[in-house]
Order: sequence, then C-alpha cells, then structure tokens
Amino acid sequence: MLSLDLHPIYRNNRDIELAMRQFLFTAARSGEPAVEIIPGKGTGQLKRRVLAFLDQKHIKKLYLRHESPPGNEGRVIVHFREAG
Repeated sequence: MLSLDLHPIYRNNRDIELAMRQFLFTAARSGEPAVEIIPGKGTGQLKRRVLAFLDQKHIKKLYLRHESPPGNEGRVIVHFREAG
C-alpha cells in the first residue's frame, strides 16, 4: 500500500496540499485499490486539514471513499475505484 506521511511537512500548508495532490494523482494512476495518508494523532488539526482537502469537489472525483480505521485514528485510508 502506498503511504504519505505528513509529519515532516506538517507546518507548511502549501507543502501539505501539494504533497497530497501529487500523491493522490499518482495513486489514482497506479491502480492501487487503496492508499494511506498519515497525519498522525496529535491535536487532530492536521487530520482535519487532510479531510477538508479530500472533501473538495474536484479531489473527490479521484477516489471512491475515505475512512479512518478504528483503533488507529492517525491514518486516513483512501479507496479508489477499481479499474475496468
């Protein structure tokens, strides 16, 4: 599973958005059924930023759904449509 860890860039909004955008476009083209974005647990501010990014209309077109696995709230799993 492809993974994007946002810990190294958590302070720079522009870098976060650019990294997520590039990651999701690459993941959508790769054929992976799902990928993970790791905002970490912390205060939840970075995770809220990730979810707000994923919920943008033009970004939602890239994937089927997203979820946070129970027991590991520091991850967001993004599921893609199956090819074909």
